[in-house]
Amino acid sequence: MVQKLDVLQESPSQTAGPYVHIGLMPTHAGNPGAYENEIGLSPLDGDVQGEVIEITGSVFDGTGWALRDAMVESWQCDGNGIFPGQDGADPNFNGLCRFAADAESGEFTLRTVKPGAVKGRGGVISAPHISLWVVARGINIGLNTRIYFEDEDNANDPLLNRIEQRPRVDTLIAKKTGEGKYRFDIRLQGDRETVFLDI
Repeated sequence: MVQKLDVLQESPSQTAGPYVHIGLMPTHAGNPGAYENEIGLSPLDGDVQGEVIEITGSVFDGTGWALRDAMVESWQCDGNGIFPGQDGADPNFNGLCRFAADAESGEFTLRTVKPGAVKGRGGVISAPHISLWVVARGINIGLNTRIYFEDEDNANDPLLNRIEQRPRVDTLIAKKTGEGKYRFDIRLQGDRETVFLDI
């Protein structure tokens, strides 16, 4: 007997699984040539204005296991605090990068320019930051967060100042590990869970 269509229920959301890499990073997934030019391979299109930096990290689940199938997208302004497409933006910087965790270690690397402070509405200034979108197994909807830098003045950043649980602000701060090098880990659950943004 065929079930009536009016009694079917919506199926639950599915995790990204392997398909996110196949669709968004086919070369990384072992399918080179799927696109003539893959989107987001690097935010650097040539000699950029400002300091080129490298950020390494991992995405950890609630058990402390580094996810080896995580994919992250970053979006940011240039070294002068201007977003691509705005007047005066660095023509050699496109602002977008798409990168994946290493299949063995679970570690990712983002090579980019250190962003400048961003002037917003009413002259409010946001501290230098990079916006991130994170997907991996077990994540039904991509998670949004930010990277700030410990060697910048973050005291007046409007987003950081809205976080009521002040010790959690530290989960958004990349630690300097060397000249032009930073460490930023993302923790999905548990102790020191990263602050995620509902945007």
